[in-house]
Amino acid sequence: MKRMNDRPTVERLPADWRRQAKSLRRYGGETPATAIERCAADLDATLRERDETTLSLVEAARESGYSRDHLGRLVRDGKIPNAGRPNAPRIARRHLPRKAPAQAPLAEEPRPRERSNAQIVQSIIDCIDSFQYDPQPSSGSPVMSSNTGCYRGLR
Repeated sequence: MKRMNDRPTVERLPADWRRQAKSLRRYGGETPATAIERCAADLDATLRERDETTLSLVEAARESGYSRDHLGRLVRDGKIPNAGRPNAPRIARRHLPRKAPAQAPLAEEPRPRERSNAQIVQSIIDCIDSFQYDPQPSSGSPVMSSNTGCYRGLR
């Protein structure tokens, strides 16, 4: 069973496709193997072209997650090669630093019940037991009363 992390990245696809083409060829699948190898070559060329594309500091900031000023500092300090001119720096996409994506917050684990069902039932029983029947209250009618306060909720 494949996990999410087992999915091939775009950069790994050409090599994966070439391995698949080799397997196909071994079993007589020359035509599909050739088609897959051509796709791998096309993707390799596209990835190289993408990596060679140069970006302004604003574009680079948008793609990398770092600020334009920070990227400009990295270029000035020589930590990233300047693919542009001295006062108009550009950064090749392949040299872009990438901020790690913010981790999605973990789903909150369900909290264990504070009380078991048995404890809840026992609380109800205790509450009922705490009521006192007063057949002769000052009001004249019989009344149930509790001095435990359990009528406000379970203890």
